[in-house]
This record gives sequence, C-alpha cells and structure tokens, in this order.
Amino acid sequence: MIDPGPSDARRVVVATHGHCFDGAACAAVFTRMLTAIEHPPLAFSYKACTYGPGPVVIDPSVLDGDINALLDFRYTTCPGLDWYFDHHKTAFATANELQHFLGDSTGRRFYDPCCGSCTRLVADVARDRFGFHDPSLDDLVSWADRIDAARFDSADQALRRDLPSLQIMTVVAHKGDGPFLAKLVPMLASRSLDDIAASPIVREPWRMLARKLDALVARIREHSSRAGCVVLTDLSDAVSEIVGKYVPYALFPDLPYSVVLSRSRTCIKISVGFNPWSPVPRRHDISAICERHGGGGHPVVGAIAFPLDQLPRARDVAQAIVRELDDG
Repeated sequence: MIDPGPSDARRVVVATHGHCFDGAACAAVFTRMLTAIEHPPLAFSYKACTYGPGPVVIDPSVLDGDINALLDFRYTTCPGLDWYFDHHKTAFATANELQHFLGDSTGRRFYDPCCGSCTRLVADVARDRFGFHDPSLDDLVSWADRIDAARFDSADQALRRDLPSLQIMTVVAHKGDGPFLAKLVPMLASRSLDDIAASPIVREPWRMLARKLDALVARIREHSSRAGCVVLTDLSDAVSEIVGKYVPYALFPDLPYSVVLSRSRTCIKISVGFNPWSPVPRRHDISAICERHGGGGHPVVGAIAFPLDQLPRARDVAQAIVRELDDG
C-alpha cells in the first residue's frame, strides 16, 4: 500500500474520473510517478469527478491540496491546478480553456486525444519525460488501455466474468466514488490485479453484481430494437444499477452503432458507442455528436447526462442521434 504519509507531509489531491477503471488506474500510475519524482513526504487523497447534467465545471474547492492533479476529466482554469492529464477529444469546453492550457509553462499539463487511455498517457509521460517506469504497473496500464479503448478480441471477451481486470472494472463502474477510490487506488498502485480482485473490496461487491448480469442481458435483449445500422436500447423504465455497454454489441454483432438510454438514481444518461467488432466501418465522430447535446467523449464512444425530470427530452435526443448515425 502507498504510505499516506506523516502529518507534516505535503497534501496531494488527485481528482480523477469517477466510476471509471481508466480514471482509477491513471490515478494509481500518477501516484507512483509523483512519489518517485517529488521530494517526500507526500500524503495522497483521491476525489471522484463525474459528468452529470448541465455544464461540467470543477469546483475550485476540490483542488485544495499543496499539490493538485486533475486526471481523465475536462480541463479547468482553476488557479490551484498543478498537474493535468487527459485524452478525451472534448477535454476543452471552450476556446478559452484550450488557450489557457496551451499557455501553460509549468511542463506539468498533458493532453493527447490519440491516446487510447489516460493511464497510457500518464505512463508514457512518466517514462519519457520523468524517467519513471515500473514494470509491475505494465499489466494495469495494458488493461486500462484495452478497457477504455474497447480493444478486446470480441464483445464476448469483454463480457467474461473470470478475468480479474473486468471484475474490478464492473465494481469500479458501480462503486467508484471518492471513498471507494481512496481504498482502491493505493491498491492498484502496489498490488496485482489478481490480488485486488480477490480482496474483499472487490470480491464482495462483485458477487452481488455478477448475479445481476444475467438479468441485465435479458433486460437489454427485451428493450433493444434495430433502427437501420443502430441498436437502440431503452432501459429508462427502471433504475439501472449496472449498464453493460458491451452487451448490445454481443447481441447485435452486425450493427456498428449502439445508443443506450438508462436511468440511475441521479440522472438520465445516453451512452453512444461504435461496435469495434462490426464489419461496418465507423463514419461518425461520436464525441462531436454528444458534445452538440451537452455531453462529450471520444470519437468511438460518448455520453450525455440529463436531470431526472427530463426523460422525454432525453428520449427525443436519443432518437435524433439514432437518425444521425443511421443517415451517415
């Protein structure tokens, strides 16, 4: 485990994308890098950032450490920001933010939309710019890259339940708030994925979630329909504790695009994705489509969040996205 440090240690706040395997993994690699290149002692704390309804704005009070990092999330011009890493094409909400980023002279802010995962970006920068590379992190970096960029051999492989990395991924998607990250990230920074998956922090919630996966597959099958080259899945009739983004690809392997409408306890969400195993090539930048409706993401996957009282509007937007993807 990473030592939290003595009481006189400098406080390092790592704000990262919550409920996301890549967000947790890049926080772990960043923790190891900073520990190697900064003067000790350091005391790390972890905060989860989420994309919800409305504008995505980081509260400046979040970055209240002696050293502050924002990872795998939309850029902020907050004066407290020290380190920044991201790979989303929609990282900058305005031209102002992009210019602020480009004007940085600290050499501690990094952005690469061509990188498959933020974890890979942090690992590459750590090696190439700061001379830090620990082979024990290679498995974590590889899986973060595979998961965030959907670089599986097939949709069925992405749904496998015997792989420790995918068990951790499922639990993080369900439980990955700040208190959970505070426990998980130090483990990712110091222990193998097999060991972490067998630990109570993952094993116990995984058992509960695994029982729900069969019901989820059946529910997605029941609530999905073909719309040209798109599979539309509407799960908004009930709260979904887990949403299997790869399930529509496994059920409809010939269709290149998926649009999933779901409802959590806090928001309505539209998830849009390109099926990387489809024989049909991608013709749309999904991040640009989602950004026009208030969301964001990558060229191959994106999402939009709405308040709970805006389900009719969310359904209209989902239908509009289906038409745009099918017309292309």
